[in-house]
Amino acid sequence: MKSNFNSIIQGTTPVLVDFYADWCGPCKMLAPILKEVKAELKDTVKIIKIDVDKNPNLASQFQVRGVPTLLLFKDGKQRWRQSGVLQKSELISIIKNH
Repeated sequence: MKSNFNSIIQGTTPVLVDFYADWCGPCKMLAPILKEVKAELKDTVKIIKIDVDKNPNLASQFQVRGVPTLLLFKDGKQRWRQSGVLQKSELISIIKNH
């Protein structure tokens, strides 16, 4: 996953990464919001979900201490990060600003 992950975040298209866990209630609330964001922004953003229980090394690399944690990458660089559930309008605004 790590080498694939690094190739995904290298592009000029912003990549929103959702670090989540199946047992996490707020993560379940965030999932439909991310679907709405993707539906509205279409190909202007990539959204990938990383299960912290299945990818502990990746979670550790980005110092993910709680879920959900969202990271936004562009050109291989982390541009933004926040933990917790955000509303669709907030996420769209953040993505467009980067």
